[in-house]
Amino acid sequence: MSKIAIIGGTGLQNFSDAELLGEYMEQTPFGMPSSPVLHMKIGETELFFLARHGDNHTILPGEINYRANIYALKMRGVSQIISVAAVGSLKEKIKPGDFVVVDQFFDRTQNRNDTFFGDGIVAHVSFGNPVCPELHENLMKIARNAGATVHTGTYVNIEGPAFSTRAEAVFYKNVLNADVVGMTNLTEAKLAREAGICYATLAHVTDYDCWRDKSGDVNISDILKIIGQNIEQTKRILLEFTKKTIVTNQCCCANSLVGALLTPKDKISEETKKRLSAILNTI
Repeated sequence: MSKIAIIGGTGLQNFSDAELLGEYMEQTPFGMPSSPVLHMKIGETELFFLARHGDNHTILPGEINYRANIYALKMRGVSQIISVAAVGSLKEKIKPGDFVVVDQFFDRTQNRNDTFFGDGIVAHVSFGNPVCPELHENLMKIARNAGATVHTGTYVNIEGPAFSTRAEAVFYKNVLNADVVGMTNLTEAKLAREAGICYATLAHVTDYDCWRDKSGDVNISDILKIIGQNIEQTKRILLEFTKKTIVTNQCCCANSLVGALLTPKDKISEETKKRLSAILNTI
């Protein structure tokens, strides 16, 4: 039985076809996750849901305990993560209401704990292709079949919590040639890769950021309106994904630490081995 996790926001945890099996709020070696992990079953698929900003959206992007979130899912045996996130568009053709299945990231964060390693253990995972290619392909296909207008492209991850300045947005659009901008998903992707979990982003476009003069500045009330309009289609895509996706292990995500761990195992302290047991036990 495959185990899939969804990291997302309010409203996405309610699936009509889901049977609730449990709810877990457990301490990880990196602290507490943002919210309880809901454990559900849809058909033959085990589904886990975690609200990255907390149950009542009380956690800023820079305050999220990303390590605890990903580790909590790893402890549950999750093999695939679909991360749902709101983003601003940096391209005219990518309109509010559209979806983007991200294939690349550009890091503009400053203060994130984005690795499980350090403190006596060194590893450098491959991250040239930061999302799982198999997951990306399946998600693109399912989103299109669900009737969504879907694109692929580069996600610029800013620190937040303020939105971009106009100069920054123009730089991301014209110099980086990026497609969307957000505040959370690159950090998740890095940690998922270290944990050997397949990861992909389903981004729903809520605005044109602030590079587009005729659209004006980003307004949170407009963003929430688009999110509300998109939520049912987002849930349809996720539901179809849980029903149709099969883990084939054709990607290399689960083996991300093979050849990446530089510290000899006999030089890793017992404390560190215990702290990272969910990850290190896979190699």
